[in-house]
Amino acid sequence: MNICQKRTFSLNLNGTLREMNRPQVMGILNLTPDSFYAGSRCRDAETIVGRVRQLVEEGADMIDVGACSSRPGAEEVSPEEEKRRLAAGLEVIRKHCPDCCISVDTFRADIAEWAVREYRADIINDISGGEADARMFEVVADTGVPYILMHMRGTFRTMMDDTSYDHVVADLLQWFAARIDRLTRMGAKDIIVDPGFGFSKTLDTNYALMNRLSEFAALDVPLLVGVSRKSMIYKLLDTVPEESLNGTTVLHTLALLGGADILRVHDVKAAVETVKIVTRTLRSGC
Repeated sequence: MNICQKRTFSLNLNGTLREMNRPQVMGILNLTPDSFYAGSRCRDAETIVGRVRQLVEEGADMIDVGACSSRPGAEEVSPEEEKRRLAAGLEVIRKHCPDCCISVDTFRADIAEWAVREYRADIINDISGGEADARMFEVVADTGVPYILMHMRGTFRTMMDDTSYDHVVADLLQWFAARIDRLTRMGAKDIIVDPGFGFSKTLDTNYALMNRLSEFAALDVPLLVGVSRKSMIYKLLDTVPEESLNGTTVLHTLALLGGADILRVHDVKAAVETVKIVTRTLRSGC
């Protein structure tokens, strides 16, 4: 990747324009009891406060708040329970870090809209890419907040039943292009794409995507990569999520070389250091 020629994107975050002149690090705040990585789970006020402070102190540019586990086979959480969990986390963030950039991780349009209106959520992160709720694109356009459009087929329970592609990168580019066009026509402003590593993808497919990540630049929108401690690491290395930080850092390095603009991570300090080293190296020849 030629970083000297790479386009710099900006995001309108509740009226404040953020220039992404370097890759951003999005820290994960899981308000779930069953997230695949136990170390990221926060279930009470004390652990939520501690996690938020850790993310901020380690240099997170954004905090992604989710209340439904998206691991394969996860049980679906009711809208009422998701909202209750999210409220607990969003209140803590706005109290202890009022200026933090908040991304709300939900596939439900009503909850996304509520989080934006009530807690000034800055970004909507929808792992279903608008497939789970027909109103989601409308909410994105009406609220005007940046939208993370992730690729997935089916639901949490069924996504691994459909993992075959004719040409995975071409298929995903076509899928994204159609939805970006629709969103743009509806009035959405800032669209971010996420290839959805681990979602409706086999181990081989995940690595094929990583190898050809630079081709997503053709979409001309920011690119988010979420591979932190995922099964594509620990299944390949025959370990567990708790032992996958080193593999995560390797993939983050490859993602940055492939043009990633945002890294969604559990381990902010390690990701921030990776961004600094890779960015400094690539810019040394500019």
